[in-house]
Amino acid sequence: MLSISPLERFCVTKYGCSATDKWVQECTVKRTSLATVLAMILACFSTMISPLHASAQTADEAYQIAMEAYVYCYPLVMMDVTRRQLTNIEAGKMVGRGPMNTFTHIGAFPKAEFREVVRPNFDTLYSSGWLDLTKEPMIVSVPDTGGRYYLLPMLDMWSDVFAVPGKRTSGTAAADYAVVAPGWKGTLPNGVQMIQSPTPYVWIIGRTQTDGPSDYEAVHKVQDGFRLTPLSQWSKTPVPLVFKADPTVDMKTPPLEQVNKMPAKAYFTYAAELMKLHAPHATDWSMLARMKHIGIEPGKSFAWDSLDPDVQDALTRASAAALKAMYAKIPTLARVVDGWQMNTDTMGVYGNYYLKRAIVAMIGLGANQPDDAIYPLNIGDADGRPLLGQNNYVLHFSKEQLPPVDAFWSLTMYDADGFQVANPINRFAIGDRDKLKFNPDGSLDLYIQHANPGPEKEANWLPAPATGTLGITLRLYAPRAAAIYGRWTPPAVQLVESSADVMPQ
Repeated sequence: MLSISPLERFCVTKYGCSATDKWVQECTVKRTSLATVLAMILACFSTMISPLHASAQTADEAYQIAMEAYVYCYPLVMMDVTRRQLTNIEAGKMVGRGPMNTFTHIGAFPKAEFREVVRPNFDTLYSSGWLDLTKEPMIVSVPDTGGRYYLLPMLDMWSDVFAVPGKRTSGTAAADYAVVAPGWKGTLPNGVQMIQSPTPYVWIIGRTQTDGPSDYEAVHKVQDGFRLTPLSQWSKTPVPLVFKADPTVDMKTPPLEQVNKMPAKAYFTYAAELMKLHAPHATDWSMLARMKHIGIEPGKSFAWDSLDPDVQDALTRASAAALKAMYAKIPTLARVVDGWQMNTDTMGVYGNYYLKRAIVAMIGLGANQPDDAIYPLNIGDADGRPLLGQNNYVLHFSKEQLPPVDAFWSLTMYDADGFQVANPINRFAIGDRDKLKFNPDGSLDLYIQHANPGPEKEANWLPAPATGTLGITLRLYAPRAAAIYGRWTPPAVQLVESSADVMPQ
């Protein structure tokens, strides 16, 4: 047997690599240099360890990192599952859905029986469009709205709002915006403004002010003016869109259910594939360094099968635990003042507040920046008790306490599940665009109850379900700084009348 040098013997005894004996013999026979032997030792050692072991991670540490990774990736996965379902249908086949690179419009407020989306608004009509910028920029054209309030929030695939053309920002004159993918270089037509997107896919969730059904016709003209045009087709005759449905897309199961029921292997594998196309934000370096310890890296596929079984188990348990933790955090996600949850901090643009970004993606995907709209959510009356349909309430605004907005505001009634309920006057929301009756001192009382309060008060009546917990949302469009930064909050809802046998406990 060939003699073994001290360095070679160290290789065998220290690392126990089964291939070392052969490599040691080859090194000895060929009398290679010390540097070569060291290189072989390192190569041998690297073949024996997984990404997790390389950082001396335990299953418990993998569990913690996986919880963080689940939360971090949640908006990306939710956005893409939503995109696939909403765009996997021919244009005109279903309201609110259509192929990529087309606008689809909702032309009327939801009816009482509508149940597809929780807490729909009765202030604006929606125009939705998903952009695919992988081949070329898309030009978003907006018409002159004649002073009418509108906004076109643009979301990247991490659910962050990165641009909002609209009355508050760019005005209401006609304009054209070229939305371009990261790294795009080229020349745009004269008069076309460039908007750089952080990701190659973009979701536009347009909203146009609508003052009731009598305003539909005028709003439809604005919606018809929203157009999407590939850069290569600008100033040319439009080329008909070729659409082919993907039969693998689940078109029936709601995206929320699809994502929340994904096994850990499928979830992290899906997220890794998405990150090949949609790069993380520049401020995410620390999170990416953490995820690398469990084998999740942008630009690479996730090799679940190469993980130690204990680590696989840790990732499975972590996914369920992370989802449970997200739901548990909802009630304390924002500050509560006088029974109103004021969710304004980091909304729409979340920075590194990954938990909030994930929770908003779960319960309200597509949230606006607070500069464009804030939605105080009522969770109790002046005494902290949930509002009940069998009680009568009044919301009193002093003249100085009316919602501070540059656009408009409304108060919307929902049931406990976030759905509107049929009522005799077909009124689901009330606000400053209605013919409200103000008190002589300029204050305002809104009556929240099931029974009609009478002719003198009906103008200010927001009908409630007969029983059950009420879900009331106040909406402020283009809120002023006082509301955005917490110097203004809604007044407490006051219990006016109740029956002793139905008093809340």
